[in-house]
Amino acid sequence: MRTLVVRLDSFGDVLLAGPAVRAVAARSTHVTLLCGPRGADAARLLPGVDEVLVWEAPWEGFDPPPVTPADIDALLGRLRAGAHDSALVLTSFHQSPLPTALLLRLAGVRRIGADSDDHPGRLLDVRHRRQAGRHEAEAALDTAAAMGFPPPPGDDGRLRVLPPPDTSGLTGSGPYVVLHPGASAPARAWSPHRCAEAVTLLADAGHRVVVTGGPGETALTRQVGGDVAVDLGGRTGPRTLAGVLRMADVVISANTGPAHLAAAVGTPVVSLFAPVVPAGRWAPYGVPVILLGDQSAPCADTRALTCPVPGHPCLDEVTGQDVVRAVHKLIQERHS
Repeated sequence: MRTLVVRLDSFGDVLLAGPAVRAVAARSTHVTLLCGPRGADAARLLPGVDEVLVWEAPWEGFDPPPVTPADIDALLGRLRAGAHDSALVLTSFHQSPLPTALLLRLAGVRRIGADSDDHPGRLLDVRHRRQAGRHEAEAALDTAAAMGFPPPPGDDGRLRVLPPPDTSGLTGSGPYVVLHPGASAPARAWSPHRCAEAVTLLADAGHRVVVTGGPGETALTRQVGGDVAVDLGGRTGPRTLAGVLRMADVVISANTGPAHLAAAVGTPVVSLFAPVVPAGRWAPYGVPVILLGDQSAPCADTRALTCPVPGHPCLDEVTGQDVVRAVHKLIQERHS
């Protein structure tokens, strides 16, 4: 059976779909993952994926593209060529799978399933209803099971990626902790001065610190790392970053893709979590986590991209010393 899995949004969202993808792969002869440009690198890290199709949906992302007949026709052609027997459409709790399902119907996919609050008409063959309070990774697994793809025997349901490379040439020898100061939205980021404070205090406490960031974050990582940390800003692609995170004692990160990548390689996370989305759905999954940040702040559940509260108190009231204490607790638990 040829199965299509759809997850159209970000890097972290695609990683959270990983356990569901493995469930699909266990009962399929070929798995294609249709994702957006922001999730493509994560899709290529997932076990069980045979093919990755990349398409930018007009209803996803911060600046979606216009709807054009030529773009839709091109996608339908690619989907028809895949001759998929079934499709599992994975979305977050606030997204509708129905635009995707309509395109899949037009492409001739015979059996389509998704989690949908909206009445699907003839667009879905399996309409799953999400259980309240489920983490995004668990909700995806539930939807896969409703489609006839239960977790395979022995699969613990945690996040996982393909084995990363050895990155000791980048990080140097000896234990270290990683601080990732960037975030996909300003409302989710810990301020640079707080990050720099944490780097200094961690170094004073005897830790080697590695600071990571994407190609557009080199000024940020340089500011945060100063003369104290190993600055890997702009020097790690997704697979290399997975290797750096895998060998860390602890990863310190906001609610952004690398936090989920750390969970996928089994590393504990100090999660600086702004409550603009619920931690119960989006916190790093399946590894020891200490959540820092005021989860009852006025910005809670707003899904704001820029903090609506002056001073960003939900995160910036967290101090560098709070992070040091959290790091020590996770290291002690890991070694006990």
